[in-house]
Amino acid sequence: MTQLPAQTTRKLGLVIDLDTCVGCHACVISCKGWNTENYGAPLSDQDAYGEDPSGTFLNRVHSFEVKPEATPAQTIHFPKSCLHCDDAPCVTVCPTGASYKRVEDGIVLVNEKDCIGCGLCAWACPYGARELDKAAGVMKKCTLCVDRIYNENLPEEDREPACVRTCPANARHFGDFADPESNVSKLTRARGGMDLMPELGTKPVNKYLPPRPKDTMDEIDILAPLLAPVATETKGFLGWLDKALEKL
Repeated sequence: MTQLPAQTTRKLGLVIDLDTCVGCHACVISCKGWNTENYGAPLSDQDAYGEDPSGTFLNRVHSFEVKPEATPAQTIHFPKSCLHCDDAPCVTVCPTGASYKRVEDGIVLVNEKDCIGCGLCAWACPYGARELDKAAGVMKKCTLCVDRIYNENLPEEDREPACVRTCPANARHFGDFADPESNVSKLTRARGGMDLMPELGTKPVNKYLPPRPKDTMDEIDILAPLLAPVATETKGFLGWLDKALEKL
């Protein structure tokens, strides 16, 4: 079994703002594209245009309708990928050591050459963040685009995960949680960033920012201004015409 490091030098991860995510799936498409063309074995699809399509995705977006108390129902878009947990159960159950957590930055990765596709990590992950690529026969997961963030051939602004770089709503943020002055640490403190299912004790690195309270308005009749009389007495030419017509 693979051992987890006692601590990591950095804690790289994501902050996902549930208030601004619009569910456009741009992060899903960019993740699929980058990880199919670059890092590791391609993310395969099966029967993509047939009756029973399936495929491997490292990032997915789920949409839910919620009904807060005393406010109208609203739709919440919930992106989900690997949370790069400090106490990652997917790592400790791996029988070959293929799954591991890096000491230098805390990223959880899979060494595909050692993976036998047994699926134990998928059973152990409580977030459903592991997927078996049927074509490659190995387990796949979010890598935080490790091949981008350290790639000195890319411009500085592109050295972040593809999903973060692509998000049109700026709902995804990347940084080092070990640095209290990093952008992700500040966002987490300012907006009350939350762990996903903290009761499980996995200590996920990624955080979620909760939706802000929505503005409320008293119920109004939008037709009221059209129904109210504009004037009570006719004046000017129309007043003269009205009186003239009354005499006919």
